[in-house]
Amino acid sequence: MPPQDQDRPWSLVVPVKGLERAKSRLSGAAGLPRADLALAVACDTVMAAVAAERVGAVFAVTQDERAAAALEALGAAVVGGEPGTGLNPALEHGAAAAGRTHPLWGRCALSADLPALRPGELDDVLAQARGHERSFLADAPGVGTTLYAVRAGARFAPAFEGGSRRRHLAGGAAELDGSRAPSVRRDVDTAADLREAARLGVGPHTAKLLARFAW
Repeated sequence: MPPQDQDRPWSLVVPVKGLERAKSRLSGAAGLPRADLALAVACDTVMAAVAAERVGAVFAVTQDERAAAALEALGAAVVGGEPGTGLNPALEHGAAAAGRTHPLWGRCALSADLPALRPGELDDVLAQARGHERSFLADAPGVGTTLYAVRAGARFAPAFEGGSRRRHLAGGAAELDGSRAPSVRRDVDTAADLREAARLGVGPHTAKLLARFAW
């Protein structure tokens, strides 16, 4: 299979769980409402993804009505009806919808927990992904994954959650270089992660929330 055409954009699939169940590990971030924080982080992720030059469409997979309305207003296409059997099946569900809509575009799963995401850094990672049938980007600690991409026509088989870097490598996906893309690697699961993202510079939705609670 030839490399992905340089002129073809990517479809990004962003999974957003129910806001009331999100960010349970951030309960130690005193004073921050978890549902509001989860929504703000997802909004900043999607807003940056929509602005990336190499992204042609963003598909937000969610059953949460509040999240769906907010992300659709930012330019995402909302995909409902997810199977409810975990993150990877939800991503596969979203990727199937993306493939039906844009069959000639590569598909990319992106974490919804990237509040400092920079469009230019995402473009850099997607430019690398164009040269591989399947590829991924490890998170900042080097244990998990924040991005998984497949070229058009390739099998979409994400292995997110837990030690997913090792699983993606074992599955034959190429590991991308994130040295110039710290914002794409900095997902937020804990209060310490949030502080690191804030140091990188979070997007406007997260920044407004943090300022409101003087966090």
